[in-house]
Amino acid sequence: MSANILLEVSDSNFEDEVIKSEMPVLVDFWAEWCAPCRMVAPVLEELAQEYAGRVKVAKLNVDANRETAARYDIMSIPTVILFKDGQVAKQVVGALPKESLVRELQLGEDT
Repeated sequence: MSANILLEVSDSNFEDEVIKSEMPVLVDFWAEWCAPCRMVAPVLEELAQEYAGRVKVAKLNVDANRETAARYDIMSIPTVILFKDGQVAKQVVGALPKESLVRELQLGEDT
């Protein structure tokens, strides 16, 4: 397994990596200065390993990628959005424990 299992996305590659993805993509909208974002990071790394091959997990720095953050009306971070077939399927705002995040996003065997 790759040491860096989280995909870094940006304004320039968001369309190709997320919107056009054939598999669901879980995108973490975060910033360096955000303490709750740092709390969510290890949870997302675990999800990336557990759902490898079924769900891509990506991070988008809202400070460096304002266009994409604005397009999805990101007002609070961390915000995690699950995209399926290029559309927002589920959205969660705030730092949640892993079990709550999985339940809220409805990740499961069919994902």
